Amino acid sequence: MVRPKRTHPLTPHPDERPETVSPSEQETTPRFRTLTVPKASDVLANEVRERILSGEFGEGTALPPERQLVEQTGLSRATVREALRILEVEGLLEIRPGRGGGAFVHRPGRESLANTVQLVIRGQGIRLEALHETREAIEPACAALAARRRTERDLEELDAAHAELTGAGADVQRFLRANVRWHTAVARAGGNELLIGFMSALSRSIHAATDLETFLDVGVRELTARAHTRITEAIRAGDEAAAARRMTRHVCGFAAAAAEVDDRESI
Repeated sequence: MVRPKRTHPLTPHPDERPETVSPSEQETTPRFRTLTVPKASDVLANEVRERILSGEFGEGTALPPERQLVEQTGLSRATVREALRILEVEGLLEIRPGRGGGAFVHRPGRESLANTVQLVIRGQGIRLEALHETREAIEPACAALAARRRTERDLEELDAAHAELTGAGADVQRFLRANVRWHTAVARAGGNELLIGFMSALSRSIHAATDLETFLDVGVRELTARAHTRITEAIRAGDEAAAARRMTRHVCGFAAAAAEVDDRESI
């Protein structure tokens, strides 16, 4: 009878020893990266967001009550509430309390874009130079589009904003509000929703950045009024090239003059 060879108590049995993998086998063995599983609330928010943006859920559409959403999705009440809060913060849902309340679809418009851009400008501390560079790139295009597409109603709004600006006198705040109104009216006359949203945000930020008594003296206000008059004339005449050229001269001159009296690096 052959007795089995005795081994050290800590030495594993040959059948229990781990298999060694050769370097060549290691190179061909598939590897997987760490997977990140999305939160259930994000998944639900993504689905509802896509159905809103695709047009499946129109403006004012009421989502099912919270209890039904829990039953339909199989998710917890807390998860459903978190998903709805995400969409409310994004401005895609309006949550109304009380009887007759609930979650209602709110499709994003130019105001949503303007608010988002303005938050980025303020939140990121965008440089004033970058703000003026963006304005110089966008506003001439807005003026050219306005010359091409303006209606009589657009011209009336431009004239009304200009009259308010020239009638502001020494009231700097009234002058600034009228200035924002005129520049926004130029963008609206162009009929491009994205440009309207961007210009609305830029105009508000420019308002905040130029509230300077030393800068907006009588001379600057008169120069601004004359520039607005000439640009409006080009828009009324349908002269796209002149409208763009005059707007370029106006915004570039404004930026240069503002830089001379304002040494801030960001808003």
